[in-house]
Amino acid sequence: MLNDCITKERLPFEDQRRDLAQVAREMFTRKMTNVAGGNISVKLTPKENFSYDGYDYKAGKDYLIMTPTFMSEAWYANLSVSQILVIDLDTGEKIAGEGRVTREINMHEEAYKANSQIRVVYHSHAKNSMFWATIGQDMPNLTEVTSVNVPLGKIKCLPYREACTKELADLVHDELLKLGEKAKQNIFLLNSHGVLITDTDLHAATEVLETVEWNAEIAYKQAIFKKLGLIDGYKSCGKTTTGFLDD
Repeated sequence: MLNDCITKERLPFEDQRRDLAQVAREMFTRKMTNVAGGNISVKLTPKENFSYDGYDYKAGKDYLIMTPTFMSEAWYANLSVSQILVIDLDTGEKIAGEGRVTREINMHEEAYKANSQIRVVYHSHAKNSMFWATIGQDMPNLTEVTSVNVPLGKIKCLPYREACTKELADLVHDELLKLGEKAKQNIFLLNSHGVLITDTDLHAATEVLETVEWNAEIAYKQAIFKKLGLIDGYKSCGKTTTGFLDD
């Protein structure tokens, strides 16, 4: 089985690849994505030169470690260390790992170009967030976690662009540029396609995803209560609010 194909020698970025594999599996089991897809990348910059399997890794150069295509469909996100790909960020070339690079790598690449502080790009088909994404609306920001503890500001839904296209990648790049410093920790809804998180840390990105998922369900239920006339507006932190916080 491919899950047993880990070489006895230490793999390049082995610890970080193991961590990414574990995060991908945990978030899949917590239903933060589905078998239709999802992908995660982490930008790594080695401090020293090293070589592995005939390839010379350069100090100060940016590489990605990334989940392979069909992470969810074929593997239910149960990935080995060696299935986490290593990619040259400058060229998009796979230089290590078992499996193929996802077609959505262009969206990841454009996100990293938008802000050098971004170290993680995380795309998923999170169920509750997909509700807001499929109706093409910004998500009301209501919970204390998303508005105070991890202040995400406006949870914006981007205009529809077809998945895996240059048009979607360019849109993500341009919208992140508009955010400036705030791009380093952000979540966008991708119209009819899920969510895209940018962050400086992999585990912080998973926190953003899970807290926004809770917020998505709460906002959905409050929207129903508003429509039924049971509340006079969205409720958050002891106040009535529009639910759409200023950037």
